[in-house]
Amino acid sequence: MIPVLSSVHVFYCPNCKLTDSVRGPWAPNMVRYHTCPKLRNLSAPMVPKGTKAKVEVHEREDYIGRELVRLDDNGRPVMNIITTRDEGQDCMVFAPTATGSGS
Repeated sequence: MIPVLSSVHVFYCPNCKLTDSVRGPWAPNMVRYHTCPKLRNLSAPMVPKGTKAKVEVHEREDYIGRELVRLDDNGRPVMNIITTRDEGQDCMVFAPTATGSGS
């Protein structure tokens, strides 16, 4: 009988310190998300345990007008969430929702 080896990968949030584990060969290539209470209850990415990272929310600084944008718990418009690690940055952008009208 050949044993099936399964690796466990642990992810954590640098802001709220929540941890989550994933089992499987695809886990190192995954991006885990969670609703982070420290980032205004937005869906924020988690990073592999042992990775030094900073996850930040940036508000929109331009005029919104009639655009349908992502709002945080305080009703403030959110532009993006940037994850900064030693080897680079990832950016999750909250683009405005497109609308249309028929004449």
